[in-house]
Amino acid sequence: MELPKKYSFEESEKKWAEYWKKKKVYRYDEKSEKPVFSIDTPPPTVSGNMHIGHAFSYAQGDIVARYHRMAGKNLFYPYGTDDNGLATERLVEKLKKVNSKSMKRDEFRDLCMKTLEEIKPDFTSDWVKIGVSADFEGSYSTIDNHCIKTSQKSFLDLYKKGHVYTEESPVSWCVHCQTAIAQAEFENVDMTSHFNNVIFKQGSKELVIATTRLELLPACVALFAHPDDERYKDLKGKFARVPLFDYEVPILYDENVDMEKGTGLMMVCTFGDKDDVFKWHKYKLPLKTAITIQGKMNDEAKGYEGLPIKEARKKISEDLERQGLLVSKKDITHAVNVHERCGTEIEILKTKQWFIRVLDKKQELIGAAEKIKWHPEFMKKRYVHWVENLQWDWCISRQRHFGVPFPVWYSKKTGEIILADEDQLPVDPLSDKPKTLPKGHTYEDIIPEEDVMDTWNTSSLTPQIALGWAENDSKYKKVYPMSVRMQAHDIIRTWAFYTIVKGLYNSNDIPWKNIMVSGFVLDPKGDKMSKSKGNIIMPQEVIGKYGADGLRYWAAGSKLGEDMSFQEKDVVTGKKTVTKIWNASKFTIMNLKDYNAKPLKELELKDLRVMDKWIVSKVMRAVKNATESFESYEYSRSMRETDVLFWHKFCDNYLEFVKHRTYEAKDEKSKLAAQKTLYYSLLSILKMFAPVMPFITEEVYQVYFKGVEGFESIHVSDWPSFNKKLLFEKEEKAGDLAVRVVSDIRKHKSEKGLSLKTELGRVEVSCSDEDKKLLELVVEDVKAVGNVKEFVFSKGKELTTKIN
Repeated sequence: MELPKKYSFEESEKKWAEYWKKKKVYRYDEKSEKPVFSIDTPPPTVSGNMHIGHAFSYAQGDIVARYHRMAGKNLFYPYGTDDNGLATERLVEKLKKVNSKSMKRDEFRDLCMKTLEEIKPDFTSDWVKIGVSADFEGSYSTIDNHCIKTSQKSFLDLYKKGHVYTEESPVSWCVHCQTAIAQAEFENVDMTSHFNNVIFKQGSKELVIATTRLELLPACVALFAHPDDERYKDLKGKFARVPLFDYEVPILYDENVDMEKGTGLMMVCTFGDKDDVFKWHKYKLPLKTAITIQGKMNDEAKGYEGLPIKEARKKISEDLERQGLLVSKKDITHAVNVHERCGTEIEILKTKQWFIRVLDKKQELIGAAEKIKWHPEFMKKRYVHWVENLQWDWCISRQRHFGVPFPVWYSKKTGEIILADEDQLPVDPLSDKPKTLPKGHTYEDIIPEEDVMDTWNTSSLTPQIALGWAENDSKYKKVYPMSVRMQAHDIIRTWAFYTIVKGLYNSNDIPWKNIMVSGFVLDPKGDKMSKSKGNIIMPQEVIGKYGADGLRYWAAGSKLGEDMSFQEKDVVTGKKTVTKIWNASKFTIMNLKDYNAKPLKELELKDLRVMDKWIVSKVMRAVKNATESFESYEYSRSMRETDVLFWHKFCDNYLEFVKHRTYEAKDEKSKLAAQKTLYYSLLSILKMFAPVMPFITEEVYQVYFKGVEGFESIHVSDWPSFNKKLLFEKEEKAGDLAVRVVSDIRKHKSEKGLSLKTELGRVEVSCSDEDKKLLELVVEDVKAVGNVKEFVFSKGKELTTKIN
């Protein structure tokens, strides 16, 4: 069967995506005896459309997945979506024009679930379109009953093991989202502000404090100096009066005060930063909260009640200046922690929250990283650095509507925590009751926990979710820990860290043996993409213009962990490669019309000519290098190997060398050897390209090779195997020399403006005796390709070609 004249990626990509789904090509086979290769796939947040970073990272992961499937592994490659986070809440509020805080929790949750059902098919279709070979039929949602049960079982398990606790303590708080947030959700950004020198009074003495947070003056609970600071030694045991708010605070001493910063005096408020929290604990200072959970000043800030934080800051500055209490005000730019979801500056408020202990397990968590192979290796340092610098336990509770409920109730009488029984999970304490009550209690004596879990508390369980840990599935016992986690480097501090925590705490082992970490996509100038800059690249548009294979080719050009700017020319090269594969396949299959092809288990060497052995040897070397590269997750090196083999060895040279043997061939044995080699070489190249460009390779395979090889898809066929017997050093050297001479002939014709078909009268090659012996093996091939009438040799040290 011949290939059509042109390849239509629009038709082909849709056709093969449907075919793979219909034939269940990517289903995990529980009965298979093959070794399992399991992938912990990142569940994308359903908050709009796939972005270019998704396409980049998932394509790289899928390239590795496809290789292992062809390399004889039974792939367990689940797909899921992360649906219970703040991003989903915000999306539903935007799409449905509602405010979650003004709705009942069950009503808003029902609206979220309905909205997800509406938008998820379109969202997921983007992953299908880029050729992700996950099992979409067995997909999960982090808010479905299975995931809720898994997350709640994890919580109960950690509670019983003593890893979980609840307390009212200072936590990071987003006043915009009105919820507690974890340290991993911080983003450090530069902001403009003012460094204010403010006068506190100690009797008749003026003490100057430097601060950027004037709105926290009503929350000031102490002043601190360094015990060795001579300027303030006489203040021991004395008090200072807070400006504007006219109350006294003690002056204390601590060795951690920086004498060089500002005036050497610092005020401690409850709370401006982690240092305030530390000193508040250490010195048992009182609590004065001046900011509400809505981000407005409260009754502690007399005269400023109800003002938003920034307005209060401005008004207090004006009042200080009016009363002569503001010594100076300096414009600065400084790093500020903001909530990564909304960009709002983070406050520290004392609220009741649930926590998972991690600070007391730092060494164990760092030790876990040593048991995992990191690809690339340097990414492990990011994880270790994150763990070493943790300052907070993991806050897992959120004050939101849409999330996994805590399986917890409280006693009205004693405050005792009442846990759900594991066999009643999943449970919602707002509507369900505990199976077991404390002695002397009725259902009237209990109240439900209203907070929900942080989305990371559930998505950190993706291995347990996918493998059925909560149901004691046999798959979990067989497959855990999983083979590999695929993710981007920006979520090492969240998804990687949290999953390792849950792996150690819930499953007593690391969650995976390997982790592959991709980089970021930058705009063509190397800048970070953002809507405000207007430099967003939409993968849907790229696919529409160049096809999914073109986009995947671009993604494969970047090493793991490497940030890469989006250059359209790289996608264009991918599309050109698709076209070249089509045309080269067309030529090859056309020359295999009368070839009696058989399944290629091992290449028969009988009657192979020198140039046949040359390309076979080149294929073998490429297979060896590509396989080794894939085994070490270096897919980009594998692609480069395949690229060079295809473009420069197979297309530019071998196809030209065999034309005279297949067109009007007089020697049937020579023609048959050429056909055998064409079949072997093209099929090997298609297989090597298949992980990167699944659609074009499937198209060619289905048209010709499936009928011979018998596999349902090229993606479940065997990866080319390395065979030492197919390395022919002498023939390789001879072929390389033939390529050099033919290159000289082509260059000569090009420089003279001659057609490549123009006959040359005489070509003289000057070379060593050793090279002469090798070239004599391929003289007829060189004469045929170069259309040379007479070919002669002369003695010389270096190979040179003289053309008359």
